[in-house]
Amino acid sequence: MLSSSCLAMSIGKSIPVYAIPILDQEIPNINTSEQQLSSQKTLTTAIEATTEIPSLSELQFGKSSAVYLLRTPRNQNSVSQISQTTTPVVSVTDVKVNNTDKGIDLILVTSNSDKLSVSGKTEGNSYIVNIPNAQLQLVNGQSFQQSKPVAGIELITVANADTNTVLVTVVGETGAPVVELFDSDEGLVFGVTSSASTAQQPTPEQQPPIELQVIGEAEGSYNVPDASTATKTPTPVRDIPQSIQVVPRQSWEAQGAANAIDALRSVGVIQAFNSPSNGDVFTIRGFQTTNILHNGLKDYTAGATSGQTQLANIEKIEVLRGPASVLYGQGNPGGTINYVTKQPLSDPYFAASMTFGSYNLYQPTVDISGPINSDKTLLYRLNLSYFNSDSFVDFFNSKRYLLAPVISWQIDPKTKVTFEAEVRYQDQGYHRTGLPALGTVLPNPNGKIPLNRNTLDVGAKNDRSSVLLGYNFEHRFNDNWSLVNAFKVRFVGFITNSANSVALQPDGRTLRRSRQTDLGPGVDNEYAVDTHFIGKFKTGSLQHELVAGFDLYRELNIFNRTMSAIGSIDLFNPVYGQPIGAVTSRLNRKTTNNQIGLYIQDLVTLAPNLKLVFGGRGDFVENKVTNFLNSSLNNSQPDQAFSPRVGLVYQPIQPISLYASYSQSFSQNLGATFGGSLFKPSTGTQYEVGVKGDFLSGRLSSTLALYQLTLSNVLTPDPNNLTFNVQTGEQRSRGIELNVTGEILPGWNAIASYAYTDAQVTKDNVYALGNRLPNVPFNSASLWTTYTFSKSNLQGLGFGLGLFYVGERQGDLNNAFSVPSYVRTDAAVYYQKGHLGLALNFKNLFNVQYFTPRDINFVYPEDPFTVQGTVSWKF
Repeated sequence: MLSSSCLAMSIGKSIPVYAIPILDQEIPNINTSEQQLSSQKTLTTAIEATTEIPSLSELQFGKSSAVYLLRTPRNQNSVSQISQTTTPVVSVTDVKVNNTDKGIDLILVTSNSDKLSVSGKTEGNSYIVNIPNAQLQLVNGQSFQQSKPVAGIELITVANADTNTVLVTVVGETGAPVVELFDSDEGLVFGVTSSASTAQQPTPEQQPPIELQVIGEAEGSYNVPDASTATKTPTPVRDIPQSIQVVPRQSWEAQGAANAIDALRSVGVIQAFNSPSNGDVFTIRGFQTTNILHNGLKDYTAGATSGQTQLANIEKIEVLRGPASVLYGQGNPGGTINYVTKQPLSDPYFAASMTFGSYNLYQPTVDISGPINSDKTLLYRLNLSYFNSDSFVDFFNSKRYLLAPVISWQIDPKTKVTFEAEVRYQDQGYHRTGLPALGTVLPNPNGKIPLNRNTLDVGAKNDRSSVLLGYNFEHRFNDNWSLVNAFKVRFVGFITNSANSVALQPDGRTLRRSRQTDLGPGVDNEYAVDTHFIGKFKTGSLQHELVAGFDLYRELNIFNRTMSAIGSIDLFNPVYGQPIGAVTSRLNRKTTNNQIGLYIQDLVTLAPNLKLVFGGRGDFVENKVTNFLNSSLNNSQPDQAFSPRVGLVYQPIQPISLYASYSQSFSQNLGATFGGSLFKPSTGTQYEVGVKGDFLSGRLSSTLALYQLTLSNVLTPDPNNLTFNVQTGEQRSRGIELNVTGEILPGWNAIASYAYTDAQVTKDNVYALGNRLPNVPFNSASLWTTYTFSKSNLQGLGFGLGLFYVGERQGDLNNAFSVPSYVRTDAAVYYQKGHLGLALNFKNLFNVQYFTPRDINFVYPEDPFTVQGTVSWKF
């Protein structure tokens, strides 16, 4: 954290210099005449070559206003971030550019510049400054760009890298620019002079005209350079030996996303074959996954039972592909989704929006934040949202409520704690249950079944409530060692009354059903706590970043349910209100899952361009089932497993990373078969190689990955009891993935993906070897791109286009039927003028009929063409 002044940074081509914040150090007073020379208070730092970075206690301070620290980094032009996780997030409310006799001043306008932490590095012709405790809150957008402000400077970019990091990039035409850092009453000032200007400063007449690029509210930088899901620390994506994508809030706001699958469609994540109204369950690398994290803590009930995730309080979503048990314990092998929430800001902030759309959609949202006390050590943020919409499906209505407060407390410069809560409620009547494949994707002698047909009956409901409480405590012992302790509890209640589809009768029109009735609210509560140390140290010439810790997890699931007979329904001439018959079965049981995990991971820098990641985790789990109706079916199953990971990253040139990794997953399958037998644990093993690249001065990033992922003891639907599962032997997925994210040209952003996936049964006693896994296309691709005008009368006007292709998929493990491929087209038009934002979104523009497999012989019809408009106000 900076004291009353910031250190000056003078960066040349041959001797790079970095701003080093001085902690708790009184700066000697300067005399009155010096104060009158300028309103800017400047401290200059010069640098010479040394082999070690001096600690703060070793610094020698003179008796003048300038302090000289001399060093040259041994391997690369970089400096460690100071107090990254424990410094309050400072709001930057404006970005200004002023011409000077040496070049330009780039000003980050904030009232708290003395609280900013700054670190920088030179990469080719670019100088990049990382401010890990700041957030852009611009009236006219979420990022700032300016092309060719003076001769020798190609581009200046200021953008949010994540929820609490601002990235400043200055790109020189022929060499790294000279940058001086000042602290002024207006904010943080970067004095920028290009190498060309150093040799020959142009006159004002010689300077090219300033081209100001202001991205509208629906815009912002799509390229987020760091991610934490794969390592538990903010790590550059290119240094992670596994495929990971970061989806920023700006992208899904531009798409008008209503739920998580809308937000993740642009990175190739596919809706899994479960009810799209129950929760977030996805298909990644051929396997269904409910691995959901909330700010890095396990939140698995959010994927299965607590209803769809609402996006109003989410800042970004990280998608880690492949096994992640080395850090998070048991889980599905296909991938992990981490929802990173919005954090409090140090300056007052207010945003509100109202969305209207097809099928009586309306959704108001409010987002407010700011300080609670005068010294801004207590901050708050509050997000509110209400969603109400009908559907193209008869009688279906969905209401969703969200209340999400967050309070952060900076106890001292080294200690911070954040408290959060999330209350959400989902009220659905006549929820979607799907239609038979015969009459939708397969021929039916009676014709096409109307896609709006609802197969439920009177009294149907699907209500889910969720209350999350948690905290995150961080303490930094020194610049190299820190402690993180986090806790979360989520209380979930649910009640479902439904007429479940059983089978289509031989006449092709009569659907046999079974009535499911919850005799009281079900419970699915989970508790998660994680404690780990982060340490940076050297052994000889090797630099280490160590993460070591343990976590505890518990899930408690209780339900009391009956299954009854109910009259069949004619799909072509339905008569609702069928009588409910006798109870045919009843289930009343409690399932408890306990887990303790010990893990360790080391990121070793073997050389400036060679990094090794290795780690392991031991899991001790127990699954206990209590049957309240038949105690003879009570059972307890303990298991233990070791999950390793090892990966290597090699950078032959600075913007290119080649990587290879090996990882495993372990998952104790919760629940039991229809006969009451507990499921066996599953094990996933993945081999992955790939290449990552940063292009266009870091504005555009890509990942190309090849992998083989093998899973044993996979759960699949029980063909005789559709609400239960059975286990098979082994399934394997092989594939190629390409993901590209970032800014192609000023104002032109894109997220694109392509995946080839060969997922099939390799060992099984029931299904034919070589059968494809359900809902997994051989080929899928997606593109979401936006362009925002930044000049003349069109400034603030933008357009978006989305193309989403999903190839043919099998409907079940029997491969008895297939679901056809489709291309969905979305479009957007938006305009930002001052505080006001307007957006119009067109989804499924050409009204393409497409489906998601549900289970044996059933599919879900997906949404037709819809339109929605949004009005927003922000200051």
